[in-house]
Amino acid sequence: MNLKVPPVAVIVVFAALMVAVTRLLPGLTWLVPGRLVIAIVLTLLGGAISLAGVAAFRRHQTTVNPMVPAAATTIVSTGLYRFTRNPMYVGFVLGLMGWATFLSNVGAVLLVLVCVLYLTQFQIKPEEQALLQRFGSLFADYMASVRRWL
Repeated sequence: MNLKVPPVAVIVVFAALMVAVTRLLPGLTWLVPGRLVIAIVLTLLGGAISLAGVAAFRRHQTTVNPMVPAAATTIVSTGLYRFTRNPMYVGFVLGLMGWATFLSNVGAVLLVLVCVLYLTQFQIKPEEQALLQRFGSLFADYMASVRRWL
């Protein structure tokens, strides 16, 4: 893969950038009624989805390390993987959406979108290319039948 930054590190960096934007641009903050409850629900949902993705990989005895997609031993297409090719990333993004809701800042929300674009370009697409090389038409068929995000 071209860029080797662990996705969890990317999420942590974006979460920190969201705090920085919130502090630098307080005028973009708005009051969200029930923001704490919404933030907790989004974060817990995101964590559950990410963990379900990890559990599915473990059940199929394939690597959960996105830095070495060539070590994958199988294509997981059951459970959440019937609906999204990337439930772990979906979970991370839901967690960031929870964080953005808690911060209640337009800049923080926009950074969630930037994070999705970043993950797609620099993590997911290179992973897909590596998996295409590894599994060929089996992965191409999976890509054609299941969306990248949702």
